[in-house]
Amino acid sequence: MKKLIGLVALIMVAAALQAQVIPVYKVDNLVNRYANSDTLYIVNFFATWCGPCIKELPEFDHMADAYQNRPVKVLLVSVDFPKDYKKLASFVKKRKLQHEVVWLNESDANYFIPRIDNRWQGSIPATLIVNNKTEYKNFFEGMISAKQLQVLIDKQLSLNN
Repeated sequence: MKKLIGLVALIMVAAALQAQVIPVYKVDNLVNRYANSDTLYIVNFFATWCGPCIKELPEFDHMADAYQNRPVKVLLVSVDFPKDYKKLASFVKKRKLQHEVVWLNESDANYFIPRIDNRWQGSIPATLIVNNKTEYKNFFEGMISAKQLQVLIDKQLSLNN
């Protein structure tokens, strides 16, 4: 019996160690992340309860894979409510999201939305594309297709040369 309890405890510890920890960002951390970088940032804002967000998330993983050897970074930013943060790691694992996910720990939309982009009305999904090298910044509310992303990314990469 003691061996069984020990084995169960060992399995639980191993499972806990494998659990993904989602980094917590404030808006200034996020903005600083893509500011003054030579990397083209694709920043997608989503929530685990948003159907259109969930539908487009795999597209961002595909884009990250397609441009993995280029100066392109896909950053998935959860805007879930604080009560849902505990569920975020299991959501990422269940959806098999392979690229970086962070949680934006901000509750005052009137503060953080304009810090990200003045054009943002607050709906999700939303995507920010930033290329500091070419001084390009664009914001898209609503779903964005892989084809649209590819055209925008390719154009920005061609301007970097």
